Amino acid sequence: MSDGLIMNQKIGLILIGDELLNGSRQDKHMAHVLGILKARGMSLSWVRMIGDGRDEIIANLMQTKALDDVVFSFGGIGATPDDQTRAAAAEAFDQKFICHPDAKALIEGKFGESAYPNRILMADLPEKATMIPNPVNQVPGFKVEHHHFVPGFPDMAWPMVEWVLDTYYSHLKNDTPNVEWRWDILGTPESVLLPMMNELLEKFKEVRLSSLPSTVKRGDLIDFGLKGPEDAVTKAAKWLEDQLQGMHVEYKFRETK
Repeated sequence: MSDGLIMNQKIGLILIGDELLNGSRQDKHMAHVLGILKARGMSLSWVRMIGDGRDEIIANLMQTKALDDVVFSFGGIGATPDDQTRAAAAEAFDQKFICHPDAKALIEGKFGESAYPNRILMADLPEKATMIPNPVNQVPGFKVEHHHFVPGFPDMAWPMVEWVLDTYYSHLKNDTPNVEWRWDILGTPESVLLPMMNELLEKFKEVRLSSLPSTVKRGDLIDFGLKGPEDAVTKAAKWLEDQLQGMHVEYKFRETK
């Protein structure tokens, strides 16, 4: 895969840190990135949460680099021994792990002599990496193909994500973003509605649905949603309500997003 222009790319996140998996810290990135994407008419397709181990990071990057997806990786690019992402990225993308001249210049420019001996370690990057500017302390993130590696610190990472999207992926911006409409379907189990759901998806191929039955009184309440382009959702919603009325199923339209 190259880093050239690809239309209709999906967007995914890799959240790195043992502290996320053991519960000592809660992830803040996904919720904020959802807002960043929504403001651009984009959406999130997948998320992976993994530990700090280099082998684990390499294995995941080997899998995600085989996709055409836009990937943001958060965490593990600092200078401490548990920061393995930089070296893992070099290995996963089969590149030399070098003191990158662009990163070296930025770190020396910010910290001068105090860049040595430790801060300069953050300039060790995959040989073909492209810098992602850090507006807080100028220690850059980096881009390899469609993978973008940013710090775990939200005040640094979030502006960097926005810069990447606006710099490299403006072609993915959607001025007519998807909408989501939701209903409460009452007194009818999912099994009764399955044929109708399958027919809906066959008739309206641009629309996705979600069906979330109540876990308290299964079958008494279904949180049902349709998502997709507004025109398609509008037509699918009219068809859905006609079907429910014909089946004498009680429902209440709840909200649009």
